[in-house]
Amino acid sequence: MAKLLTRACPCCLIGWFALLLASCSGDGHFTLFGYSTQPNYDPGIRTVYVPIFQNVTYARGLEFELTRAVIREIEAKTPYKTTDCRANADTELIGKIVSTTKGVITVNQLGEVRDAQAGMSVDLVWRDLRPGSTGTILSIERKKEEVRGEVPPAPLPDAKPLPPTPAAAVTPSATYIPELGGSLAAAQKQLVDRTAIQIVSMMEKGW
Repeated sequence: MAKLLTRACPCCLIGWFALLLASCSGDGHFTLFGYSTQPNYDPGIRTVYVPIFQNVTYARGLEFELTRAVIREIEAKTPYKTTDCRANADTELIGKIVSTTKGVITVNQLGEVRDAQAGMSVDLVWRDLRPGSTGTILSIERKKEEVRGEVPPAPLPDAKPLPPTPAAAVTPSATYIPELGGSLAAAQKQLVDRTAIQIVSMMEKGW
């Protein structure tokens, strides 16, 4: 019995030491070894207004599919709720489909398309509408986090500084194989779903 207690004491000490290292913040969340139980999303934001995305490409109808996919992803993956009223929303998410691409990767011996790729580029602006925020662009904060630590390129001689852009870009891609029944329509459906996932992932803390 004494040997069992002697062997158990180091384990007990380690357990107590781990509990002492764990700190509790004022909001009730714990932090241990750099990990925290705090949510990945800003708890101060409750609602998001998502108007129908703009579409300046010839692929008509993608704006409606993408808007529905983004709303569905926000409702499923975040604590935020979407609203139809901008006046009562904490933030608004504005998106614009600026380009769609399709290209051939490989062809077979008959010159027919074997592998093809489709792409899409979407510009996003996530704006804070809460009182006192003065319309802060949350997507700009995310962009700063992504380029942190990188050395900006030296400006060219006599080059005029470019104005800052408030938009953050999402550029997903998808491949399809026509020989196996793949189609451009199916690839565009994948693009819509992947774009919605990327957008909601970028809405985590750090924007």
